[in-house]
Amino acid sequence: MSKTALIFWGGWEGHTPARSAAVVGEILTGHGFEVRIEQGTSALADPQLSAIDLIVPVVTMSTIEKPELQNLVAAVSGGTGLAGFHGTMGDSFRNEPAYHFMTGGQWVAHPGDIIDYRVDITSDDPIVRGIDGFAYRSEQYYMHVDPSNEVLATTTFGGEHLDFVDGVVMPVVWKRRYGKGRVFFSALGHTADEFSVPQMRTIFERGVLWASRAA
Repeated sequence: MSKTALIFWGGWEGHTPARSAAVVGEILTGHGFEVRIEQGTSALADPQLSAIDLIVPVVTMSTIEKPELQNLVAAVSGGTGLAGFHGTMGDSFRNEPAYHFMTGGQWVAHPGDIIDYRVDITSDDPIVRGIDGFAYRSEQYYMHVDPSNEVLATTTFGGEHLDFVDGVVMPVVWKRRYGKGRVFFSALGHTADEFSVPQMRTIFERGVLWASRAA
């Protein structure tokens, strides 16, 4: 029986949510998932949400109804996987601490906007195994992160754009548990075009597969 995935998209258009959702859908379909793609958050009110194996938010700077959020949190806590990237998971619902607690972090800044920086692999976890550190051009995310995250990759800030963050080592990729659910996040992926970067795509692809319900 194939696994099921829900991708819901919306919010700020600068993160190309529709195109990014389509790319994620193609990745999951390629692994045999039965994929449902929905605009907005209303699909999260589905009473059968907890039966889904994987949920992927592709929403930036938006809002969510309390019952929808409660249903999402309950589903993940019960074993549904949650996986996402960049601001489409790390800056989805700024007014919802319960969402931030579940995802393990919240975007707060990207000094210099689109810049060249380096991603350093810091783990031998299968999600990043065999991938060397690599140069990347995008927004370098400064985030408030949960210390319980299992960090798989980091980036180090320079002081060119904000001198007081010079030398700060920031998580870029992590995985975590939330109740019985697996949660994966990568800060890479400002637009759908970044999925053409092999390291970014491979890390995300492995991450969503890990996050999908283990049972």
